[in-house]
Amino acid sequence: MASRRLFVALRPPEDVAEALLDTMEGIPGARWQDADNLHVTLRFVGEVDRHTAEDLATALESLLFAPFPIRIYGVGHFEGKGRARAVWARVAPSTELDLVQMRVEMACRRAGLPAETRRFIPHITLARLNSGSGFIGDWLHANGALSLGPWQVDGFSLFESDLTPNGAIYSEITKFPWLTQ
Repeated sequence: MASRRLFVALRPPEDVAEALLDTMEGIPGARWQDADNLHVTLRFVGEVDRHTAEDLATALESLLFAPFPIRIYGVGHFEGKGRARAVWARVAPSTELDLVQMRVEMACRRAGLPAETRRFIPHITLARLNSGSGFIGDWLHANGALSLGPWQVDGFSLFESDLTPNGAIYSEITKFPWLTQ
């Protein structure tokens, strides 16, 4: 049975994606994301079989929410083993977004997935870095006051991630519009 590498995410609107693309320069050796790969991950699922993927889609389609606004405010980076691994745009704190993420996590558990152990840090990855990537301090300083949006979140999607030698390719499997009570 073939497995699929999945995640649940929100996509920014086109104008926000375009503005994020405008920040993507100034770090030598960075692997900048394409517009189609920009998203806010609510839950990385990982490799699952077809049955689990179907169970997850069923659990996700039952989530009830009203649309809510989010915005980008600032930038940051993730480190691992003493060096920067990625730079990202920060999603401003939002009670509604935290609630959505928690409900997505509960849907994942209902589908039989193990609990996520990493803390939720809402962000949009802009570039992946490796040992050959240049200094990020100037980029962080230049983009530290980045402010985009707000935009209305009106749903989320289940995506498949195909890893290739040139980076991941993301395909939307199912979009789940917000359902209100």
